[in-house]
Amino acid sequence: MSFDSVAASGATRMGLGLAAVGRPAYITLGRDAELPAVRTVDAMRERAFEVLDAAYANGVRYLDAARSYGRAEDFLAAWLAHRPDAGDVTVGSKWGYTYVGDWRVDADVHEVKDHSAQAFERQLAQTRALLGARLDLYQVHSLTPDSPVLTDRALQERLAALAAEGVTVGLSSSGPGQAEAITAALALEVDGVPLFSTVQATYNLLEPSAGPALAEAHAAGRTVIVKEALANGRLARADGLPELAALADVSGGTADAVALAAVLRRPWADVVLSGAVTAADVLSNLHAVSITVDEDRLDALSVLAEPAPDYWRHRASLPWT
Repeated sequence: MSFDSVAASGATRMGLGLAAVGRPAYITLGRDAELPAVRTVDAMRERAFEVLDAAYANGVRYLDAARSYGRAEDFLAAWLAHRPDAGDVTVGSKWGYTYVGDWRVDADVHEVKDHSAQAFERQLAQTRALLGARLDLYQVHSLTPDSPVLTDRALQERLAALAAEGVTVGLSSSGPGQAEAITAALALEVDGVPLFSTVQATYNLLEPSAGPALAEAHAAGRTVIVKEALANGRLARADGLPELAALADVSGGTADAVALAAVLRRPWADVVLSGAVTAADVLSNLHAVSITVDEDRLDALSVLAEPAPDYWRHRASLPWT
């Protein structure tokens, strides 16, 4: 898997994450009003297909799923089978969280974290059963500084063996310790070869703390994927954010496009994920690639940044709807 080849094909640097369309409940603000009132598996599969079709038609060539995204891998596999013309997409997924929501919006718990070697083997088998040879990238899901992935040598060797089979191995990070986790992960090697080839992290106008670590990862030759660039919907509209509203007015774009454009402005951001739940959201998000945010205006948006612990406490309080 190479994002260089995606860029060479003329595809947008935007990718599509399936966290919000693979299961009936998620924490993205405003999502509840944009989804079918009755979220059966069939209804959510149909919506996932609509979003995937819109993304592909507009140049998106990286698709990102996870074992914990409900049926996201299942939906993606079905869409790939339905769209043989989409052989040029790069497919990524993640292991390390298990979906336990039982397809209920009101579940007490929706996902459970487990970074053990046993979880890796179990979930890799499940992912391969659905995606087969279409799996290009397999990422540790939400690596934190206390993850056993950083210390379990046998697990590291198993991940390296997967890479030797031709599947790119990467990580995603979450939480206020993202920078620490990324730095530790970049140092890992097996037989003198860096273990992780890609780094996915939360980075947005409200939570930019991982920026220096992501720049370091990019400089070291890793592919950087940005998730949650709209802060789980907090930046999808400019309500209460006058600086973002002002830049949207000047640029002629919407708040979501401007917030995404600000992330695309970072030279180390190889791919920036949209978390769209409608085809219209896809088109609005992708308008970001045509918006130019100069350095002075980008600096003006820095006032929106929150202390990382505050940002992650707020995120943890978001309701699953």
